[in-house]
Amino acid sequence: MGGLTTDPEEARRSPIRPDGQQETYVVLSDEERAQGFVRPVRRSYVHEVCGTVTTMGIAIAETYARDPSFYGATFCVACRGHFPVGPQGQFTWSGTTEKVGS
Repeated sequence: MGGLTTDPEEARRSPIRPDGQQETYVVLSDEERAQGFVRPVRRSYVHEVCGTVTTMGIAIAETYARDPSFYGATFCVACRGHFPVGPQGQFTWSGTTEKVGS
């Protein structure tokens, strides 16, 4: 994975790498994540379309755990693209039936 930023504009300007990932992803600040989590910190999720498990870095996982609806999409390593999360999204947390981003 590329770099991380707390600046959404920087992430929006981030180019897409040949593997389909962004160069830079936005995350909540260390201070915001240190305030605690409303969901468990989970690092892996399953893309329901292809069945592939993707594992993310800890700062992104903690951002999801602090604010489950922070992201509107996440990456699939097999499909090499970003796809929707949330109640109607395409991903569940590994080992659960819980939707990513819900």
